[in-house]
Amino acid sequence: MISKLGQVMIYVNDQDKAAEFWTKQLNFVVKSDEDNGHMRWIEIAPTEQAETTLILHNKKLIAEMQPELNLGTPSLMFVSDNVEELYEKLTTNGITVGEMVEMGNEKIFNFADYEQNYFAVMEIKK
Repeated sequence: MISKLGQVMIYVNDQDKAAEFWTKQLNFVVKSDEDNGHMRWIEIAPTEQAETTLILHNKKLIAEMQPELNLGTPSLMFVSDNVEELYEKLTTNGITVGEMVEMGNEKIFNFADYEQNYFAVMEIKK
């Protein structure tokens, strides 16, 4: 039986630039950067203790290895304790962000990485 979500694969054109985006813009940490001589993968997470991590893979290499694989960007919703502060930081840093919307007791906006892959972030008001 499945007990938790461990990793989410994100296929990118430039792994170093993708890792830079996540670490510099969103304060993620690099948990590992592995290279077996044929394939490299970078594991990142919001914190060292995070149970679910993102794995940045080389999109071109994965497409060559497994052409049947869907390499589209997964639709991910992150959670922030201060979504307004994050929104301001990303906007100030020139990151593409969508409009902040309130839905019930949630504030939500989306943002794009350097390759124009979109993700969302929300804060639940208490």
